[in-house]
Amino acid sequence: MDLKVKLQVFEGPLDLLLHLLEKNKVNIYDIPIVEITNQYLEYINEMKRHDLNIVSEFLVMAATLLDIKSRMLLPKEEKEEEEQDPRAELVQKLLEYKMYKCMSYELKDRQVDAQKVMFKTPTIPEEVRQYEEPVDLEQLLSDITLKKLNAVFKSVMRKREDKIDPIRSKFGKIEKEEVSLEERMDYLLQYALTHQRFSFRGILETQSTKMEVIVTFLSILELMKTGKILISQEYIFDDILIESKIAA
Repeated sequence: MDLKVKLQVFEGPLDLLLHLLEKNKVNIYDIPIVEITNQYLEYINEMKRHDLNIVSEFLVMAATLLDIKSRMLLPKEEKEEEEQDPRAELVQKLLEYKMYKCMSYELKDRQVDAQKVMFKTPTIPEEVRQYEEPVDLEQLLSDITLKKLNAVFKSVMRKREDKIDPIRSKFGKIEKEEVSLEERMDYLLQYALTHQRFSFRGILETQSTKMEVIVTFLSILELMKTGKILISQEYIFDDILIESKIAA
């Protein structure tokens, strides 16, 4: 009965070379080309003896190793410039192959780990998903000050000034329009009763003149001071809302 020897299977000539380097524990940057070439050829001959099909890549690498070996054994000629190491190109290919091989091991480990991961679709009840934390009105309104109201007023005024055409605005005759504070307060109070809740910025932007904006702003402050309207702001930097405290 013939004795069958199972040889290690390599993915290619570079894989075999890397195996020989690791087996001999040699530095990849200083390959003992004579010894490694001899071991490589022995392995090729062993493959032939076991009737294995040898791909052309293994034979090409064997020829390459023999070429490098012959150049390494030839006496060096004295030249002004230093000759390039015949092993340099082979070393570069081995380094690249080793890098890609390590990357393939890493990807394989990740694939194995990914197979152990289980995913679950969300099962949060609709009541829980739609829950919103109640708003603390006292804390929310604690930051509303006259300074912030004044900032909104100035912002509205800047927008109105930006809309004014510097040339066309000088056309025609501008007459002074008298606006009564009491009349504007009555108007705002009736507006609050009919609309219940409206925007502070919006009511200012509906005014047609600068005087109306000023008187409306003062009227809102006076009504807030007397407790006839309520000022609220749901979130910081949101629009300020006005609502009547007097029942319709």
